[in-house]
Amino acid sequence: MGICCMSLLYLQVSYINTMIKMRKEHFEEGVRRSLYQVAYNLELEEMREYLSKNIERDIVRGQFNDGGVKLEHSYVTSSESGDVVSKFEFKTFVLNPPHFKAKVNRRDNKHSVDDAQKLSLDVLRMRYKYQRAVLDEVVYNMLYQASEKPLDKRIDFKRLDDEIRLELANNGVNIPYHFRVLRSDGVEVYHCSDYNSGSKSKGEVYREMLFKNDPPTRSAILEVNFPIMFLNNYIYRSVKFMLPSLLFTFVLLITFVITLYLSFRQKKFNEMKNDFINNMTHEFKTPISTISLAAQMLQDQSVAKSPDMFSKLSGVISSETKRLRFQVDKVLQMSMFDDKNTASFKMKELDANELLLGIVNTFAVKVEQNGGTITADLDANDPFIYVDEMHFTNVVFNLMDNAMKYKRADVPMSLAVRTWNNGNNFCLSIKDNGMGIKKDNLKRIFEKFYRVHTGNVHDVKGFGLGLAYVKQVVRAHGGSIRAESELGVGTTFIIVLPLK
Repeated sequence: MGICCMSLLYLQVSYINTMIKMRKEHFEEGVRRSLYQVAYNLELEEMREYLSKNIERDIVRGQFNDGGVKLEHSYVTSSESGDVVSKFEFKTFVLNPPHFKAKVNRRDNKHSVDDAQKLSLDVLRMRYKYQRAVLDEVVYNMLYQASEKPLDKRIDFKRLDDEIRLELANNGVNIPYHFRVLRSDGVEVYHCSDYNSGSKSKGEVYREMLFKNDPPTRSAILEVNFPIMFLNNYIYRSVKFMLPSLLFTFVLLITFVITLYLSFRQKKFNEMKNDFINNMTHEFKTPISTISLAAQMLQDQSVAKSPDMFSKLSGVISSETKRLRFQVDKVLQMSMFDDKNTASFKMKELDANELLLGIVNTFAVKVEQNGGTITADLDANDPFIYVDEMHFTNVVFNLMDNAMKYKRADVPMSLAVRTWNNGNNFCLSIKDNGMGIKKDNLKRIFEKFYRVHTGNVHDVKGFGLGLAYVKQVVRAHGGSIRAESELGVGTTFIIVLPLK
């Protein structure tokens, strides 16, 4: 499913990239085609205006005679002031063909008119054929005189702007632009009013030669700039309809990741529950076996006759029963904090220093039996807190019991209890020099059923409920708890509770 989601996402992204690339190519092609047409129209318009303003045509005068047709045609080139610049006269004489004479001598008016029209066409064809070179020279002279003007006189920039906008619209490009005109040597001749401000932002710049048929020194460069913001909006506008599909794919992928995460989390939770059941079975099996063995021995008549043996077996049964009840109580304590149940507390004001001193004295016997030491630095000036005495005592006992379980065999156990005030809070720390906890495990030690692995050796008893119970009790009293640990050095638990 993950491969399918990633493949679908890859295909959609590839399709979008292809569409963006095609859209950009279409835009570039449209701009180039538009600028080429603008340059062509500019030259065409210049020639049209030159011919309409500066060229005066005399009518073609034709004279028929017996020998042929004599044609006269003249061009007069004048400047804007009216002065004559140059004058070209063309005279053509065409001999009459023999059949034309015959037709004229017949004095057939109808045929004479037809033949005259045909002759006129022939004359025009011959005139074009024989005078084309002269006409080419005349046109060249006109172009040369036009190119002599400066660029700001040859180009109407307002009309050029309108022409650019029109050609871009004809090619489907309807976005704002800025333009300027440069000489062939790079000197700026003109720029639009907002070019200085707009062209400073990044954008695509396209160039087109103006008057490319003129000599290089008299040509110009049209430079059009499209701001990047409008250009991106134009290009990405075509793929907006793909965004919902892409969004749904992302939602599907995120849903898959969440489902996968929950599956692994549930798997780990099941593993922890299985470990809890195995540990609980192991913890319950030992006292039950001991009680069962003691009960069988009590059934023996010889044991009943020995008061010492009877008393010893009774003590074993009582001790193992208490141990079994303690384990059951730990499970029941944790069940009080399930989501469906709420724990009931008997809150009262306590002197925490006094309560902790009694707990330390009680636990000192157990610590000293294992060759360790316990110290108490009860420095809190204001030790009065509002807590449930039984649950708070269980919290401290659980933390000290953990220190006993995870002590190191190579060094004597050292346990330190300390209290102090921090503002309106009462602070308690329990520090040991035990095995310590890895950073990865330190984040999860307060989870229900979680136990720090000690390898394949099952030398640490418990269900993984002690620290979870501690955290729930502290939070229920409006406080907080955190752990600081270094592997191979020891662990410190710090509890912060509000003062009464």
